[in-house]
Amino acid sequence: MSHNFALLAALLVAILPSVASATPEVPGAPQEHPIALVGATVHPVSGPPMANATLLFDNGKIVAIGTDVAIPANAERVELTGKHIYPGLIDANSQLGLVEVSSVRGSRDQTETGLINPNVRAEVAFNPDSELIPVSRSGGVLTVLTVPSGGLIAGKSACMQLDGWTWDEMRLKGDVGLHITWPTMSPIEAWWIETSTADQISERDKSLKALRQAMVEAKAYQIAKRAEADGKSGPPEFDARWEAMLPVLAGKLPVYFDAEETQQIQAALAFAEQHSLRAVIVGGYDALHCASLLKKGNVPVIVGGVHRLPTRKADPHDAPFTLPARLKAAGIPFCIAGVIGGASGSSPANVRNLAYHAATATAYGLAADEALKAVTLYPAQILGVADRIGSLEAGKDATLLVTTGDPLEISTQVTAAYLQGRAISLNDRHKRLWEKYKEKYRRIGIKN
Repeated sequence: MSHNFALLAALLVAILPSVASATPEVPGAPQEHPIALVGATVHPVSGPPMANATLLFDNGKIVAIGTDVAIPANAERVELTGKHIYPGLIDANSQLGLVEVSSVRGSRDQTETGLINPNVRAEVAFNPDSELIPVSRSGGVLTVLTVPSGGLIAGKSACMQLDGWTWDEMRLKGDVGLHITWPTMSPIEAWWIETSTADQISERDKSLKALRQAMVEAKAYQIAKRAEADGKSGPPEFDARWEAMLPVLAGKLPVYFDAEETQQIQAALAFAEQHSLRAVIVGGYDALHCASLLKKGNVPVIVGGVHRLPTRKADPHDAPFTLPARLKAAGIPFCIAGVIGGASGSSPANVRNLAYHAATATAYGLAADEALKAVTLYPAQILGVADRIGSLEAGKDATLLVTTGDPLEISTQVTAAYLQGRAISLNDRHKRLWEKYKEKYRRIGIKN
């Protein structure tokens, strides 16, 4: 026993420095007085940039923007000549707060057991102390849609602000949408696939049957609830799954279908039309092949990342890079998000790279102002929070970035950030490690 305690003590001594360096940053304090950001170029996104402008906010809300804003006597004046002000970036497809270290099971809380879990709510599992949150903020991302995964009906996502003490405090909007992973419709033949074609088809059919059965049971529960409300019967036996489906069936809550290839998208849209569901396509690699269906239903596409490989050998090498520009040209509403899954670059640790997905789309045909909207205003509109964030306008939340230039440029630095008027820390683990090793080399005589 004493040997075990000695071993434990040695391990603690070894890991304590790293634990101390991983201490989460303190959340920003509520705004106590008006703040005027003066002299910067303000990029509202919803309108043209304003040079040498003033942005005034109070009680967490933007009060005025312009070149002749009257600054109250009690306002804190922040001189930002030469700087730029943008709305905070929004990642509309992430698992930030649900996954910390992908290889450590105890730090993954993105999946519930079972196939049908519409009652799962992502925000209650959100970790406000994640070390990945400050890193994402340093990359300009101040808001994310945190999405559950696993099974067929994974649960409901939540729009989370990246600063606060608790998940409840960080929630901007809960129950943003119900997430369904649509089954792969055609068998896949590749060296890494061990399942036979027949087994893949059988598994697909079982999944489709389970989805159809879930809708049958949810609608039966809906009918029973209506009968109860009309006084025609007693209450049905409570079922948390079908209770969670009521706003979906009523059209109040959209359904986010994870679907990449043509047959998946077509089948998901047919399912949505059959059951009168409000659809959003997530991923959407083959969305252009379904353009008429998407436009008919005014279905938006959340592009599941730009930095990925073509899915077929015959596809152009730049097919993922040009997808946003092609969606824009086709008149299909879209936004650009990160990627969920096991692929390289899909980890929540890489939410910080959201701006560079949009930048790559710019290099491959998407107009620069559209690329910026694709990670600010457009995701806010799709997620139903455009009345709060996504652009800089009077009455909206003071959720914004102060930068040295265009946030889509790698060389640009985020020098300050405000979330609902709160000045938030931009320190993070990456910067602490940089300072640590800068000191190491200083001590051995190597100049930085």
